[in-house]
Amino acid sequence: MEKQTNSKESITSKKPNSISLKTAQKWAKRWSKKEGDYNKHHRLNAFLIPKEDLLEVLAEGVDAVRAYIGVDDNNVEKLMIVGTKFDAATNTYVDMITVGVDGVTQGEDDIYDFTRPCPTVCDESSPLLQK
Repeated sequence: MEKQTNSKESITSKKPNSISLKTAQKWAKRWSKKEGDYNKHHRLNAFLIPKEDLLEVLAEGVDAVRAYIGVDDNNVEKLMIVGTKFDAATNTYVDMITVGVDGVTQGEDDIYDFTRPCPTVCDESSPLLQK
């Protein structure tokens, strides 16, 4: 499976199925702006998540993972997966994204984005799809 990228910032991450924080923020913002009317015009039932994405995020020594919804530059829905660590002091799972002063990233973090939306990558015989 070959990763498709359309922006220089998407290909600067250290792992082939990851994107930069800047790209993830842009996609999440686009989803937030469209979500109010988005589902009235688009059908989105699920995401296909490659095994490689799951194995790579689990290999980071995570306590859990969190998924954010975004829309890429081609208007395709994305489920962006980040590792989290549990902070007992705050009783919170904290995203493993290194952010410094003024929200600037401190190096490249792994945010996995190679998911594909259903439709078009669907199991039409799934009992979870409403007909």
